[in-house]
Amino acid sequence: MSSMAKIDEDLKTALKAKEAGRVGTLRLIKSAVKNKEIDLRKALSEQEFFAVLSSMVKQCRDSAEQYEKAGRADLAKKETSEIEVICGYLPKALTENELTRLIEDAIKTVGASAPKDMGRVMGELKNKTTGRVDGKHLADKVKAALQN
Repeated sequence: MSSMAKIDEDLKTALKAKEAGRVGTLRLIKSAVKNKEIDLRKALSEQEFFAVLSSMVKQCRDSAEQYEKAGRADLAKKETSEIEVICGYLPKALTENELTRLIEDAIKTVGASAPKDMGRVMGELKNKTTGRVDGKHLADKVKAALQN
């Protein structure tokens, strides 16, 4: 079953169970995916689908942080619950050991030796890590590995 088909099934189930928060989040996911398909003028691959979801998680985290700073705990909680639903459709996150191994392999593959090669290493890792690790965390780990 494709990811979108699973979301459609889960949406039907959430509608029947009258889970308003989950229904809203699933509709947001469908909308974001549809907009990306319109932009690209093609159906999304699994990697592109996970990239859209990762972007949504990042936006929700940023929003939750802003709401916390503004003293709006109710809105921050809503964003946090959306993150939980979206993360349910992302692949299993990489462990630190798996991530370190992938970074080391990518550095060897591209022959990187200095921080100036970071872009090439990140390009090599992009498809392997989409949706499985936060981009900022990945960049920090790659930067640290290249500086050593």
